[in-house]
Amino acid sequence: MAILPSVAFSLSSPSLSPLSGTDNYFISTSISRQPLHAASHRRLHLYSRSGLPTISASNSEASVSSSSSEPMVPPYNVLITGSTKGIGYALAKEFLKAGDNVIICSRSAERVKSALQNLRGEFGELHVWGTKCDVRQGDDVKNLVSFAKEKLEYIDIWINNAGSNAYSYKPLSEASDDDLIEVVTTNTLGLMICCREAIKKMLNQPRGGHIFNIDGAGSDGRPTPRFAAYGATKRSVVHLTKSLQAELRMQDVKNVIVHNLSPGMVTTDLLMSGANTKQAKFFINVLAEPAEVVAEYLVPSIRSVPANGSTKPTYIRFLTGLKAYSQIFSRFAFGARRNRYLLED
Repeated sequence: MAILPSVAFSLSSPSLSPLSGTDNYFISTSISRQPLHAASHRRLHLYSRSGLPTISASNSEASVSSSSSEPMVPPYNVLITGSTKGIGYALAKEFLKAGDNVIICSRSAERVKSALQNLRGEFGELHVWGTKCDVRQGDDVKNLVSFAKEKLEYIDIWINNAGSNAYSYKPLSEASDDDLIEVVTTNTLGLMICCREAIKKMLNQPRGGHIFNIDGAGSDGRPTPRFAAYGATKRSVVHLTKSLQAELRMQDVKNVIVHNLSPGMVTTDLLMSGANTKQAKFFINVLAEPAEVVAEYLVPSIRSVPANGSTKPTYIRFLTGLKAYSQIFSRFAFGARRNRYLLED
């Protein structure tokens, strides 16, 4: 019997990952998918663009107590950072397919323009907007919130997807200062700034809001050789989410909830750029999925959180450990998924 590559894992582990990048590739446990029903699609058009009855400006500006909240009904207003490519772009498309309103952003104005043109060509101009935003800059994120308020008034779902590994797969001893600064400021500082501004915005919304922080390789504490800095920042994502959940409980805030989201291994250009080892090729072929497949699974689960009126934090994961083991076993036993994306040695 073939010997498993030297990556330790267990069924109880939240993740397994041979490599990762901006789109946070790793495998983890999952929750069940809840498909949308045709009736909810028909109901989408019964609400205003913001998904709420018309309200006065004074009401939208007023702070609300944690005990008062309005129910969330679709269509939802969704903001996704780092959403002009990869899993962020795929998530935006799935929310639009469900009838929601979406704000996309990126630090590249050109990528925003191109992605917006493509999405509007498919879904129309009245459901998707885009703007340039560097999540590392506090003023940029504040401007992003102002942009979302202007277009949609409310943000129901904020997904922190923006991340980076500086397209660098090398030992830490060979990493440049610029690469390390890029990774840490984007993945850690940027996430903190986005969470801060999202919470401030949602605290002033009668219907509150849900924040989803996307984790990645290293989030469970496992080593991430060749991208140690990235793994360390993704480990901090889980800690930050737990701390924010505790802070909101301490403040008795019940209508703003912070969650974790795990997309698994996604076959983006960034993932493939690090696929130059035998182990990486093995796991990509066996476990990775296209961004469209991952988003199609995740979005109904994300939308089910406000739909069910949940006030408890969740950890939505794409792939179960059992399924991963099954696919690995099938590979060893039957040669399944061999060379699916990459030719293996």
